[in-house]
Formats: sequence, structure tokens, C-alpha cells
Amino acid sequence: MILKAGIFMATILIVEDDVAFATMLKTFFKKRDYKVETAFSAAEAFKKLSLQPFQVVLTDVRLPDKDGLEILLEVKANYKDVQVIMMTNYAEINMAVKAMKNGAFDYVSKPFQPESILQTIENALSQKSVVSEKGISAKSRVKENGKTAANKLSSEFVKGVSDAALKLIDYIELVAPTNMSVLIMGESGTGKEQVAKSIHDKSKRKGAPFVPVDCGAIPKEIASSEFFGHLKGSFTGAIQDKTGHFEAANGGTLFLDEIGNLDYGLQMQLLRALQERKIKPVGSNSEIKVDIRVVTATNEDLAQAVREGNFREDLYHRLNEFSIQVPALRDRSEDLMLFADHFLDEANAELEKEVIGFSDEVIEAFENYSWPGNLRELKNTIKRAVLLTQDPIIPLKVLPHEIASANKMDDSYSFFKNKNEESLLLDALEKAQGNKSKAARLLSIDRKTLYNKLKQYNIKL
Repeated sequence: MILKAGIFMATILIVEDDVAFATMLKTFFKKRDYKVETAFSAAEAFKKLSLQPFQVVLTDVRLPDKDGLEILLEVKANYKDVQVIMMTNYAEINMAVKAMKNGAFDYVSKPFQPESILQTIENALSQKSVVSEKGISAKSRVKENGKTAANKLSSEFVKGVSDAALKLIDYIELVAPTNMSVLIMGESGTGKEQVAKSIHDKSKRKGAPFVPVDCGAIPKEIASSEFFGHLKGSFTGAIQDKTGHFEAANGGTLFLDEIGNLDYGLQMQLLRALQERKIKPVGSNSEIKVDIRVVTATNEDLAQAVREGNFREDLYHRLNEFSIQVPALRDRSEDLMLFADHFLDEANAELEKEVIGFSDEVIEAFENYSWPGNLRELKNTIKRAVLLTQDPIIPLKVLPHEIASANKMDDSYSFFKNKNEESLLLDALEKAQGNKSKAARLLSIDRKTLYNKLKQYNIKL
């Protein structure tokens, strides 16, 4: 075997029925001197395990004939030295928690890039599993204490897997390297500031300040001072010089949240500052040059505000060189548990707790609820639940009544209640362009059920 960074390059068994994904992983690991075998079903995996030794089994949770838990139990019963890593999608986090209780080394959430799992593989070979005091192998939880870790987590941009999320990510990647002004639109609580911060972090200005400003929280009387600064003695109460938001953001990005709340008179001053790239602090006779990028956000219809005369048209066009629509949480259900897991990490760090997951009933309640408050409501709900729960898994009883008692939303794919199952199957497969995993998500069923239905209706791809 080849030695690399103190770890013998072992043989990995990849158990994954998505042939293209399995082949991609195999190629990646082979280029890094690992020996790799693939199996596309549990039966094939069991056969290969009996024929040769493996050090790591990387298995999907859902397979055509069995699930990953059965593979895990088989490995732990008969091949005690083999480490098992589970691959899950957003809806299978709870199953992954069960797998860890049964001895899985770790789990990774799909979709992921191969580079992100390489360290997990190496840790598994070194047997450096992170184990809690209760003997449950936890996924990579934040180890810093208190609010430092929570603040670090809350500033992260969580990438989703839904079509809406992928479109959002594409737009961010496209506009970030430019100096274009960006208008971010979306309902309250959808994470517009995280999108703005992601744009800044991916831009050429990432080493310079990112200054967020809530336009709705600035009183009209001091707005000019807040934005452009003032000199000592320039007005009653000006007891010292003040640096405004424009100057503070010099060289970086100024993020103006809820720009629609800006007073009409201040809109003209803002337009002038953006056009001339100069500001004049209150009480000063000299101008200061500023080099900033402006990113704005609103939950209002600014175009309508322009038509109604409440927002300057020239400023609107200056701010809207490129626009991004952030989807509501109800329109990206595939991302729900990704965000829930992130907020769980955040709450654990801030509250210094070690809650590791959600009960099946909680996941069902989350999926049934419409989340009118979007990500902000989800974050607050999870933080409250973490505070209240005394268990490793969050139970239904700690959720607010309106969430715990929510009925499942109606959608176009009420699969098991519909008599036209075959038509829905074909329609979903067409929308997913033959991608079975995506089709299963559209139908709100797991892949094993999809395979059974395809076999039932004799649908061949």
C-alpha cells in the first residue's frame, strides 16, 4: 500500500446506484492512489465484501434492494475493522443519525464535491472519529464555544440543492466578480443579507469592509449623518467627528437593506454620491472620494414604488444594474432540512448544547408547515427547540403549536392520493430529464419507492 500523509492508501468500496456519481467518485479516489471498487446494489456490495478486504465502505442510504443501514449492520457484524460512511440527501438526516448510533463513522449530505469527503475518508482511516460522551459519533459540529462559533456559522451562506437554489448560486457566481450594483429582492426572512455577503466574499473586494445598513432603522433627522458622517459641532449633539457608512465601506461593499424605506429626500443625496463617488460630511466644505460597491435589498416592489412616485426612478435604475430574486422557503422544500441542520449547529454553538438531530415527527411537521417567516422563522424555531429539549433528538412537543399541528400543504404531486400515478411518474421523470433522484424529490418519495413504482408500471428508462 502507498503511504500518504501518514495514512496507508486503503481499498474503498463505494455503494451507490447512481452510476455516473459512483464513477465520478471512483475516478477521484483512484487519482489519489486509493484502490476503489464500486457496487450498485446491496447484494453486489455483500458479495464484494466477502471476496476481498476493504478499509472503508462509502454507501448511499437509499439503494434499489436494501438501505444503507442494512449494509452498516452487516459490516459491523462481520467486518468489525471496516469504517462505514453514509451518503444522505436532505430528507435523510434522521436516518443518518440512526446510522451513527449503530456505528457509522460519519455521514455526508448530498450533493457534495469529492474534495469535501477526502478528509472524512482520511479521518476514518486514522480512526479519528469525533465521538460524543454518550457514544454517538456526531458529524462535524462546531467546536468553538458560545457566540463566537454561532456568529461564524450565521455568516455562512448555505448552498441549497433545489432548482431555485442552484439558480440563485449561479447568479451570485456570475455577478460577484463584477462591480455592478445588485438589487436583491425577496420576502422578509429569506436571507438577503447572506446573499449580499456571499457576493462580497466572492468579489475582488473581499478583503475590504462589508458594511450592512438597515435603512428602515435610521431616523430621518440623522440619516445624512449616518450615511455621510459629520464634523464635531456641525449640529446640536455633534460632540465629535463621525465617520459615515459610505466612508466606512470605502474600498468594499455597502449593503443597504430594505432600501424602499429610504426617505425620498435622502434618495437624491444617495444618487449623487453614487454618481460622483464623492461624499460631503455634514458641516464640512470638502468632499471625500469613495470607492464602494452598493448592494441593496428589498421585500417591496420597487418598480411599483417608482410608478407611484415613492421611489426615484433614476436611483432605481442606478441600483438595479443586476437583480437577484431570493426564493421563499416554501418554494425550495428540498433545501429545508439543509437549513434546519445548519441552524441546529448554530443553536448548539450559541447555547452550548449537543442536540444531534430531529425526530421523524419534527421533520414531518417542518415539511408540512408553510414557513411564512422563511429562514428567520425556521432559525428562531430551531433555536427555541434546542433550548427546550433535554433529549439528543428534538421531539415534536417542543415545537410551537402552529408548526406541530400543521397539515401537509397541497401540491401538484400528491402522489399516493392520485389515481394517475403512472402519468405523474412520467411527468416527473420528464421534468427531471430522466434523473431518478430529482424525480423522486418532485414526487416527495424516496428512490426505493420510485424504483418499485417504475417496476410496477413497467416503465423503463
